[in-house]
Amino acid sequence: MRRLLTYPVLKFLLILSIILFAPIILNKIKIPHLLGLIIAGAIIGPSGINLMERDSGIILSGTAGLLYIMFLAGLEIDLADFKKNSKKSLVFGLLTFAIPMTLGILTGIYVLEFSMPTSVLLASMFASHTLIAYPLISKLGVAKNKAVNITVGGTMITDTLALLVLAVIVGMTTGEVNTEFWIKLSISIVIFGLIVMLLFPIIGRWFLKHFDDNVSQYIFVLVMVFLGAVLAQLAGIEPIIGAFLAGLALNRLIPRTSPLMNRIEFVGNAIFIPFFLIGVGMLIDYRAFFKDLETIKVAVVMIIIATIAKYLAAWITQKIYRFSVDERRLIFGLSNAQAAATLAAVLVGYNIITGYTETGEPIRLLNETVLNGTILMILFTCTIASFVALKGAQNIALLDSADGETENNGNQEKILIPINNLATIDELVNLGVTIKSKKNKDGLYALSIVDNSKTDGSGDKQAKEMLNKAAVTASATDNILHELLRYDLNIVNGITGVAKEHNITDLILGLHNSKGISNSFLGNLTEGILTKCNATTLIYKPIQPFGTIKRHVIIVPENAEKEIGFPFWLIKVWNIARNSGAKLLFYANNNTLKIIQNIKSKHPIECEFEEFNDWNDFLILARDFHADDNVIIVLSRKDKPSYHNNMTKIPTYLNKYFKETSYIIIFPMQTGVTDTNEIDLTNPTFLEPLEKLDEIGKTIAKIFKQK
Repeated sequence: MRRLLTYPVLKFLLILSIILFAPIILNKIKIPHLLGLIIAGAIIGPSGINLMERDSGIILSGTAGLLYIMFLAGLEIDLADFKKNSKKSLVFGLLTFAIPMTLGILTGIYVLEFSMPTSVLLASMFASHTLIAYPLISKLGVAKNKAVNITVGGTMITDTLALLVLAVIVGMTTGEVNTEFWIKLSISIVIFGLIVMLLFPIIGRWFLKHFDDNVSQYIFVLVMVFLGAVLAQLAGIEPIIGAFLAGLALNRLIPRTSPLMNRIEFVGNAIFIPFFLIGVGMLIDYRAFFKDLETIKVAVVMIIIATIAKYLAAWITQKIYRFSVDERRLIFGLSNAQAAATLAAVLVGYNIITGYTETGEPIRLLNETVLNGTILMILFTCTIASFVALKGAQNIALLDSADGETENNGNQEKILIPINNLATIDELVNLGVTIKSKKNKDGLYALSIVDNSKTDGSGDKQAKEMLNKAAVTASATDNILHELLRYDLNIVNGITGVAKEHNITDLILGLHNSKGISNSFLGNLTEGILTKCNATTLIYKPIQPFGTIKRHVIIVPENAEKEIGFPFWLIKVWNIARNSGAKLLFYANNNTLKIIQNIKSKHPIECEFEEFNDWNDFLILARDFHADDNVIIVLSRKDKPSYHNNMTKIPTYLNKYFKETSYIIIFPMQTGVTDTNEIDLTNPTFLEPLEKLDEIGKTIAKIFKQK
């Protein structure tokens, strides 16, 4: 059997079988699947039944998996929350570094009776941690929780400091720590940081704008991950820091709801991360328990000190920032697992020989007892972290689910996308996925209208082809798209009829990127669709991929907040920022800006505000637009509160001056506006749908109630 498993195909088959069946079996007895993969690795590894060695292939795959975890953490982090909570991340990072360092040094000197360098290195192992539980938390949909955000930011800080301690201890042991050492290290880290955070986004935006092949885009992302890791190693720090920063650098370029993000998460969770966890399991030697009492003593002390230190850091952070018990569980669960950086430190310390005994035995900075104790610590801390993180994540996910159960079918968000051009289908569907308020897998509708006067069947074939492409694009983002085929002589009647039949809340109309807004299109829109279809209508002209847009410039007319459609389109714009990570720049009058700023204070996104009152200055305003901007213009119908005569000129301006700029024109829904042109805040038909959309909708409803 052992000889058979030297063959690569059988080894790969065994690992895939473990990835498939271990989570299924262990989930039945309430063991997290991440822990199941570690246990499976221990069973098949050299210290278990020895089915396979932890050879270079396993090590390479495991390294890729570890880098992938750190990359995903940087990629999925909410940058607006990250900036808002940067001080909190710094506080937690310093706490989760300083407490384990202090306890570790004291324990090493006074309990284990190690030397000062050995005690400091041991303490640095306690201070670092690996985000083993992150895929589990991400799978449950709570990766954007502020506690997770703070922990991920703190991880970068504590791991960097711990690995710097490792570098210094190694340098001191080998006599290399001097002024030149510090200068070289500082310069190399600064250069590395500038390259990743400044050049990577430029390279990424250029590539994603010019190459739309799915495979090429994914391979490009992998190249950037490993390039970041290599640059970090060349700078003298651990590759995991480079992978994390690469995720931050590409964060804005890969929307949360995009097919590319879905592929990145899928491949990572299916292949790379499980390989890493199985590789960690292969390190575990259960026989270390029975070797000698000193090994057991060291292992028990290491496990207790590491766990207590990380718990104290999580508990203090919870008390300082008034987090819930479940959020403390998330912080502790994410930060307690010792794996990658700990393993790197112990192996480095084990390989450093500080002298020899009289019998010629090498004296190591970290002896074999500490090495075995570290392996056991990895097993126990990963186990504790998995259970605690799972408990906290499940409770928070259940709470979020309970909050969302108030939504009923009558108020469910439904987005209709009429399609008639293969070239624009992908971008229109991607916009539909991006503006969705909830992870409602069932809210997208694609419509293709066939002229029923044609008898040759060519229209049917082309319509079905377009609908199929739209469905494939939506499925790549894990969304279900309903394919609607309509036979009608009149396109406007076809769209408005479907909108009424399916209670459509939002309508997305596309413009070909080589064409503008024609008079016939504008006529059909204003005289037909807008008067017959009560939905928030977005007209989108995609010049470049949505993920490569740096900034969305939103131009809002005066009195926009007095129309009933105001909060509904604002939620869509907010979701664009949340799901794409791009910055928003609002141009509006002071009253409107105050409402938007109030919402931002409760739901932070990266945005700026500029006062704008005169639509006669629209073209002057356009001078400040940049090449990678997407312009969002909010218009209105005649005789409505926010209508301005110059709005009739906007299509002409767009056709003439914005040929190379992506733009979205928004016509807010209008039904429900009272005769006085004011919103009836006492009317529950206005507030109720908002409160059932998501947290932003609830916030907007509260703001209007307070007015």
